[in-house]
Amino acid sequence: MPPTLYPRTTLKKIIKAHSKRPLSRNVDVLIFLNYALFMQELINEAVIKSKQGGERGVSGKSVKRVSGGVLRKYKG
Repeated sequence: MPPTLYPRTTLKKIIKAHSKRPLSRNVDVLIFLNYALFMQELINEAVIKSKQGGERGVSGKSVKRVSGGVLRKYKG
């Protein structure tokens, strides 16, 4: 079995405690993939914003500027 990037059982327990609904078998995988896509888009938007602002690299300021828009896209 290949190593996992996160503890599946711990994540499932956390999700189950907060959802109070029945969960599918691979819900933890779907949540992790959604998180990875969110982080990728957040960084990409921050890179674009920092280049437009004339910055040399990505800063916390550029991440904060784009976080609201990216969060709105991923709101469920």
